[in-house]
Amino acid sequence: MLDSVFDSTASVIAPGTFLLCVACALVLGLLLAAAYMFRSRYTKSFVATVAMLPAVVCVVIMMVNGNIGAGVAVAGVFGLVRFRSVPGTAKEIGIIFLAMGAGLIAGMGYLGYASLFTVVMCAVMLLYNTLDFGTKKNAALYKTLRVTIPEDLDYTNVFEDVFPRFVREWELSQVKTTNMGSLFRLTYDITLRDASVEKALIDELRKRNGNLEITVSKQETTSTEL
Repeated sequence: MLDSVFDSTASVIAPGTFLLCVACALVLGLLLAAAYMFRSRYTKSFVATVAMLPAVVCVVIMMVNGNIGAGVAVAGVFGLVRFRSVPGTAKEIGIIFLAMGAGLIAGMGYLGYASLFTVVMCAVMLLYNTLDFGTKKNAALYKTLRVTIPEDLDYTNVFEDVFPRFVREWELSQVKTTNMGSLFRLTYDITLRDASVEKALIDELRKRNGNLEITVSKQETTSTEL
């Protein structure tokens, strides 16, 4: 079962062998797609692509098997998927490479190893999703604060006496003028001392900025990070 189904001396793949490998790759793709959907946000088009991707890679590998251009073809397939026009998350990129790996192994004829690889990786994925592996502890404390202040206030230290009472760490990440330059919109990345002090912090900031707009939102990872 763990041996290659191909005869190393054969130059033509039999139709039965071809269909067996493609069918196995499709089943493995369905398993990967189902494991990815467990406790994850997804779109119909993405999971359908993941389900078909192992079969596509499998066919490519079978068609170039034993050919000197195999390396170039495989690198081209990986490059086309990785450098898509629409950037993906680290999790999406990871499942794409898992699907490609399963298709590559199946395309080489090692159907047993392809199945074993897929089952192990699906089990690990389900375990990580169940345990919420990698979830940031105290995520409710990390916030992005946007405050609008009048132009006559010095934004460099306007809240230096307010933040220490409610915030453990803060960093001014952006300054933007608005309302024809009559207002400043400041963006801070902050870490609250306690999640319950959020309203008290907003109330203090309202006293300082003349009750102008204040927004507190979940702090997100920057687009350049995975």
